[in-house]
Amino acid sequence: MKVAFSTLGCPGWSWDEIFATAKDLGLDGIEIRGVENQMFAPEIKVFKEENIPATLDRFQKAGMEIPMLTSGACLGVSGSIEDYMDEAKDYIDLAARLGTPFVRVMITPVPEPGKADIAQAKKLYLQLCEYAKGKNVCVLIETNGPLAESRVLKEFMQGVDETSGGVLWDLHHPYRYFQESPETTYANLSPWIKYLHVKDSVMENGKVSYRMMGYGDVPIFDTIRMLSQHGYEGYITLEWVKRWCPDLQEPGIVFAHFANYMTFLLNQLK
Repeated sequence: MKVAFSTLGCPGWSWDEIFATAKDLGLDGIEIRGVENQMFAPEIKVFKEENIPATLDRFQKAGMEIPMLTSGACLGVSGSIEDYMDEAKDYIDLAARLGTPFVRVMITPVPEPGKADIAQAKKLYLQLCEYAKGKNVCVLIETNGPLAESRVLKEFMQGVDETSGGVLWDLHHPYRYFQESPETTYANLSPWIKYLHVKDSVMENGKVSYRMMGYGDVPIFDTIRMLSQHGYEGYITLEWVKRWCPDLQEPGIVFAHFANYMTFLLNQLK
């Protein structure tokens, strides 16, 4: 299995700081969800057309890659969704230029259960999967909102082309909001799981309180062990949501802890 962090966790860092930290920690990749004040990946300087060759060369020399571009496209919201669809397509096109295999889309902009138009989301998702065909890019729908309930997402994924579609399993959401065990989520979604997001938390006074890995009660090791037993070789990526929750611990501390924690856990599987 491979290990990365999302740039969502370090909103104040420059690209050079992000890259150097991932390299120094021995990570396999960097997931892109904004750099500094720019959230739209195609407008990030290092991903502009004229800079892509140098950016890819730098990754290659460091032995790292960009496993996923994490878009903000939400497919199940009411009102006009043209901007979201345009964003998702722009991300697919950029991923194709970068050689990045995955692009993330969501049904709603919030992780908690709530109202969403699942039928609309399915229709639009199929359109994006069709758009991605032939580009060596797979569009992953995240386990968030109502799709964090794995039986609902299982139904949603019926008929999706496995070469251009799949599931981003954010372990936190089915466990925290639907009290699903990893075994239940995996049993429902195993044919489509292609990527794993991890974060830890506890519930305090009825609200989610995020914690560094191993300091909450999310069953992270049980999940990783189960995935290993089933031959999963994809990414385990820390999504530290500091951009949305500025009071969380600083990324330098959190990323180093994550790297050490993952080394420890993965060594237990050998």
